[in-house]
Amino acid sequence: MEGKIIIVSAPSGSGKSTIIHRIMESGNVDMEFSVSATNREPRGQEVDGKDYHFLTTEDFMRGIERGDFIEYEEVYPGRFYGTLRSEVNARCAAGRNVVLDIDVKGGERVKRIFGDRAVSIFIMPPSVDELRRRLEARAVDSPESIGERVGKAEYEMTFAPKFDHVVVNDNLDKAVADTEKVILDFIGSGK
Repeated sequence: MEGKIIIVSAPSGSGKSTIIHRIMESGNVDMEFSVSATNREPRGQEVDGKDYHFLTTEDFMRGIERGDFIEYEEVYPGRFYGTLRSEVNARCAAGRNVVLDIDVKGGERVKRIFGDRAVSIFIMPPSVDELRRRLEARAVDSPESIGERVGKAEYEMTFAPKFDHVVVNDNLDKAVADTEKVILDFIGSGK
C-alpha cells in the first residue's frame, strides 16, 4: 500500500518545525520527514541532507528545469525552497507516510497534486505580535528580515481556509497534540 502525505504549512515562526519534530520524537506516528531543498546558506547548526538539501542557486535552477521538484517557491527575492520529487515518491512507493514542512503556497500545490492521498494542516500563530516576538527570540535574523517575515506572514495567514485543518499554536503542547490527532486520524493508526 502506498504511503500518505502529511503537509504542514505556516508562516515563518509559527512553530510548524517544532511541532513536527515533537511529533516525530514521540514515536506515536508512523511517518518520515521529507527534507526540503533551498538555495540559502545553512543557519546555525543546520546540516545538509538533514535540515535541508542546501543547493547552489545554479543547481536549484537546473532542478527546476529537469522537473526535480513537486513544488518550489521563490519565498523571498532570490531565495528558493522546494520539495524534491525523489524525497516523496520513493518513500510513498515503499509504503511510508511522508511529512512535508513547506510554505503555504507549496502546501496548497502539493494538496492539489495528491488530493485525498494528502492531508494539509495550517499552523496558525496566535497573533502577528506573538509571531514577531518569536522571530526576535530566535536571534537568527536581522530586524529588517524579521519585518519582511512578519509582513509575509500576514499575507500567508490568508491561506489558512484553503487547508484541511487549522491548528492555532497558542500553547505548544496542545498544538502538538492537536496536530498529532489530525495526522493519526488521517493515516489510520500509530506506530
